[in-house]
Amino acid sequence: MSSDVEVAADARAGSGGSRASSPARRRRPTVPTLLRVLVVLVVAVLPLYLTSSLLQTGLFCMSAIIGAIGLNLLTGNTGQLSLAHAFFLAVGAYGYAFFAGTAPKIAGGSGASGLALPTVVAAVLAVLLTGALGLLFSPVSSRLRGIYLGIASLALVFVGQHVLFNAESFTGGFNGRSVPTFNLFGFVFDATEPQLYILNVPFGRFERLWYLGLVLVVLSYVFAKNLLRGRPGWAMQMVRDNEIAAAVMGVDVRRYKASAFVLSSMYAGLAGVLFGLTFSRIVPDTFGVDLSIQFLAMIIIGGLGTVGGAALGAVLVVALPQVLSQYGSSVPFLAAPGSGGVDAGSFARYVYGIAIVGFLIFEAGGLAAIGRRIAEAVGRRGRPAPPPAAPAPASAAPDVPASSP
Repeated sequence: MSSDVEVAADARAGSGGSRASSPARRRRPTVPTLLRVLVVLVVAVLPLYLTSSLLQTGLFCMSAIIGAIGLNLLTGNTGQLSLAHAFFLAVGAYGYAFFAGTAPKIAGGSGASGLALPTVVAAVLAVLLTGALGLLFSPVSSRLRGIYLGIASLALVFVGQHVLFNAESFTGGFNGRSVPTFNLFGFVFDATEPQLYILNVPFGRFERLWYLGLVLVVLSYVFAKNLLRGRPGWAMQMVRDNEIAAAVMGVDVRRYKASAFVLSSMYAGLAGVLFGLTFSRIVPDTFGVDLSIQFLAMIIIGGLGTVGGAALGAVLVVALPQVLSQYGSSVPFLAAPGSGGVDAGSFARYVYGIAIVGFLIFEAGGLAAIGRRIAEAVGRRGRPAPPPAAPAPASAAPDVPASSP
């Protein structure tokens, strides 16, 4: 016997299916879809024009987009507050470095070791490792909610920091460890071999990683959108809105909460792999509480519960300090780092704080809600006005008896 939530999902799908049954309507792409395709095409040609530093910033944004989408599935769509995202990013980054790396040939045998696996296998194993650790934590995440789950997940960050600083044979300790270059079927994502030129532009490490990151972002985005459109998405939103009502409707609340935590951790692991490939070296200080708070800022500013909003918030939170640090000298009120004034990093944190408070008070839907409102306004402006209603004929008007004196 199917559960009530499946019946409700089928009813919603059926109501939309009658409108989409026409072949012409099904083949016609919508305006949001065309905009997404245009964005992907624009991003695809950027390596022909951007410098290496800006490409590195863009790759950092792509890594953050993947991680923010995963956290939004957990917090925005399932209603579980997690502060452990930095921990799972560290697991993904260090897991890839360990699975793909080799022990350095240093006298005395010191240094971080590795298994020397193929890089594709290492990346997949790193993502699966983060999912396995998320599964181990899922009994806690399925029983707690709200601030209690947030504090419990924060413990993972503290434990992870302790391991990263002390397990030197695995992490390299305080100095971190290098990240092996990605190799896909003999094609090395490096600047040396094979040499590659496109339109007389040399494609080095960042240019090659750019397209790898773009593919991972598109796949992560499409998977999350399709997940939220289906029955799991409806069940996750029901758990977020009212756990008791969801349980009455036949939703296995604990199973969906645990599954959302595992999926979110795997997204974070994939983001960690791309993060490590972008910077070539990873250190424990990067994966602290500040990184988890930044991811929360991404989904709040972008819009809780929306995949596109998570992507927008990630770009804003990551790109702003990076761009200010590179071009902050031309901004008169920004001081140099370490001078005691307001530098680019401090100014970016002020902007995040103001943006979070402003969105929570005035626009809880974040940038995604603002974008929808603008799109609706543009659509109404471009749509022709409906013709005025024709007046009713005089013969159709009912006879009104005259009132007696």
